[in-house]
Amino acid sequence: MTDTREARLGSAASAAAAGVGADTAPVLRISGLTKRFGGLTALDDVDLEVRPGQVHALLGENGSGKSTLIKVLSGTYAPDPGATIEVRGDRLPLPVPPGHFRRVGISFVHQDLALVPSLGVTENLRLASVVAGRGPFVRWGAEHRAAAALFERYGVDIDPRARVEALTDTQKALVAILRAVSELGDERSLIVLDEPTVFLPPDDADLLFRVVKDLVSDGRTSALLVSHDMSEVLEYADRVTVLRAGRVQAHRDTATTTADELVSLIVGRGVEGQTTRASRPAATGDAVVRVRDLTVGPVDGLSFDVADGEVVGITGLAGSGVEDVLPGLYGARTATGTLTLDGATTDLARATPADSIARHVVYVPADRKREGGALTLSVEQNVTLPVLGRLRGLLGLSPARERSHVAGLVREYDVRPADPAALFGTLSGGNQQKAVLAKWMQDDPRLVLLQEPTQGIDVGARAAIFAMLRRSADQGVSIVCASTDHDQLAQVCDRVVVLAHGRVHDVLTGDRIDRDVIAAAVVASTVDPPTPVDSSPVKENA
Repeated sequence: MTDTREARLGSAASAAAAGVGADTAPVLRISGLTKRFGGLTALDDVDLEVRPGQVHALLGENGSGKSTLIKVLSGTYAPDPGATIEVRGDRLPLPVPPGHFRRVGISFVHQDLALVPSLGVTENLRLASVVAGRGPFVRWGAEHRAAAALFERYGVDIDPRARVEALTDTQKALVAILRAVSELGDERSLIVLDEPTVFLPPDDADLLFRVVKDLVSDGRTSALLVSHDMSEVLEYADRVTVLRAGRVQAHRDTATTTADELVSLIVGRGVEGQTTRASRPAATGDAVVRVRDLTVGPVDGLSFDVADGEVVGITGLAGSGVEDVLPGLYGARTATGTLTLDGATTDLARATPADSIARHVVYVPADRKREGGALTLSVEQNVTLPVLGRLRGLLGLSPARERSHVAGLVREYDVRPADPAALFGTLSGGNQQKAVLAKWMQDDPRLVLLQEPTQGIDVGARAAIFAMLRRSADQGVSIVCASTDHDQLAQVCDRVVVLAHGRVHDVLTGDRIDRDVIAAAVVASTVDPPTPVDSSPVKENA
């Protein structure tokens, strides 16, 4: 990265000598921005300036306020009174009226890209104009030629007539960025990039940022980059603002800032901070679960063990593979590798969810509303789905036996209301999750795979679920919990595996199972190169 940074420094010096971005008014100036949601302060008196011709990055953990700031800028949220936002010296009305950001030369590229896969590239480029009703007729030949000229201007090799669904992820991201450019025409001031590279491999991210740097090189346009990835921020951004708990921690020039300084600003201290949590000893029992050479999505040859009664956490940034490990192990996604449980080995290329359930492997997905339960069925009907065979009598399914069985589980897992007949969709998020856990934990599983098990639920339900998981582990159940919630991992895990680009970056045990240390390790994973790490520190069978 040193050579690239020196080249960038030379480029910045040349731009300064030419007067680009020097002693000129900021493209964007935010002052006194506060946003509260009830008793929660998401942004607290935030000031921010984006200079002409620069890429300015926003760094911070999940919940630091980055997304809220972007939503205020787009008009999705109204800020609290007292804030001002100026674009090239002109004050914006607050809240920002719908679509007003385009009139002042701001365009957004969100993480989901907002492309229509079934349409062609040119159609996607013209989408905003069509929606705005700018003329009833479109001369598609001329539009295709204009799209080709746009791609040629930025050195992008994409066929304007191709369908978006046929493009690579990188090409889709480039189409979204260049659509944002074309929408603004000559009036562009700021392109806001919200995690545009999160699911892209590093080499493809280089191509995308080459286009972004070319875009801002004329000094008229700037880019505001929202990111979790320190390496791309240090490599491609000119300045960075760090948010923590809604407050600005610092504005820094990246050329004079180190990764260690950013880690400390993001999480409040470095990786080696002292823990305040009474840690559990690392598990030293036999490895009852052995994962070998798991490859699924970006995950590349992952291997790890889980001891009897151990809770192993899997974490990392979005796109690191944290979302893919558990579906791959369960047979819900195409994968390769092997999973050995109590000595019996399964080829994951042939695994199915039905096979996993038969082997007492259960999976609790992150999306409980669409994947974890049926909203229009009762709690009773949801919970009994995996065990209907056990509840049958001589004359078929016994409603009385079913009702009694579920009533016991509802009490045991503290599902509220304690009514098996209640519709699953009417329960709160926390009680839905308790019902889902009751559904899968009732049949004595040997291995439990949990994806973001406390996402979007209240503090009381979180505590109850944490207690359930520790109780199950104490009874000998092996658990793998994939999560980006560092507090959750610190409270329930015996060991945490940190992924970066689909490979093991670090393994945390003992006193390092701490919320801030986990967060710092995840942040550091974006800069430090992957190194071989023993992710299976449990005693092997003789």
